[in-house]
Order: sequence, then C-alpha cells, then structure tokens
Amino acid sequence: MSLTTSALHIETPITLEGSVIRLEPIRREHAQLFWQAAKDGREDIFRWIPYRMKTSEDFERLIEKALGEQQRGESVVFATVERKSRQVIGSTRFMNIDRINRRVEIGSTWIAPAWQRTGVNTEAKFLMLRHAFEVWQCLRVELKTDVLNQKSRNAILRIGAKEEGTLRKHLITWTGRVRNTVYFSILDTEWPEVKARLEAGLAAGPA
Repeated sequence: MSLTTSALHIETPITLEGSVIRLEPIRREHAQLFWQAAKDGREDIFRWIPYRMKTSEDFERLIEKALGEQQRGESVVFATVERKSRQVIGSTRFMNIDRINRRVEIGSTWIAPAWQRTGVNTEAKFLMLRHAFEVWQCLRVELKTDVLNQKSRNAILRIGAKEEGTLRKHLITWTGRVRNTVYFSILDTEWPEVKARLEAGLAAGPA
C-alpha cells in the first residue's frame, strides 16, 4: 500500500540488518549489556547527553523509559550489535515520531569507544534512513545535537543533512547547564543523493 498521502504506519518490533551491525529491538536485559559496553568510557560517551548516565541503575531507568515511549508509539529504540562478535556496542533510536506529518527524528545515539570511527555509525544511519524513507515513506528525518558538540555536528553534516538553525536555551541538562540545540534534517527529495553518498562511504570503508 502506498503511504504517500497517508500517515506513517509503523509496525514493531523492527530489526535492521547491515553487513557489520544489526539494530535489534530493545529489551530489559540490554540494560546490563549497555552498562558493560559503556561503563569504562561513559564520561566521554555521554558527555553531551542531557540526562544522567553514570551508573548501572541509570541504564535500567533508561530502558524502562524507552520501553514506555515505545508502548506509547513515541519511539522505536534499538540495541546496536556487532554481527561478527554478537556483542552489544551501543544504541540508537527513532524518536519524536510524528505520524500525521510523516516526520521522525534519529537520535539518542551512542557507540562504545572501541567501535567509534569504524563505520558503525555510518551503517546505522544508513539503515535507519533507508527504513524511514523507503519503508515508512517519511517526508523528513530530523537530527539534533548540542551546539557545543562540534564532533557530532560535523558527523551529521558528513551524512548529508542540512543544518537548519539553533534553538536557544532549548534543554536543561542533568548538570543544570542550559543547552542550545542545533537542528538538522534530510528530506525525501534529498534522500537519493544522501543514499548514494552513504553507500559510497560504506563501500570505501572507514577513513
């Protein structure tokens, strides 16, 4: 059924398979697997996350919150698994789902240090963008980051997203810092070009 003139029809659970990673549906047992993957590098991994991620209990609360969002249809949350080792190495999600306006956000992404700058994030974004535009028939996919997180801003631009602007005093982080947030987007009309760029990058391997 064509969804070009209708609201998003999102069926869950969703598993997205790539050549290096698998994005699998979040489960409660992922809380401890996330903790094991992230605990040694959590200060760096979650530096820009606006909510507290310090203890294993924080990960358990995160999972419960994510499951609640999924039940309400607000998010689709994944564990990122390296296919070869079957090891959980991070997480990402579709969030702020707007079915009527056929819009979703990709965010809350983190990857354990050993797998950063390996192409894992590129493949995850490719799988999610392809699903959003080609299966759900989204008109728009959004991404956002802390204005101070230049590394993330550069990574989003490399994917092919367009910077749209900054929301000032957008969030109060768990430390009390007031965060400005930069928004980016990719439109359905831009997806073919972005897809070609991502496929070329994945074929070439990590820089």
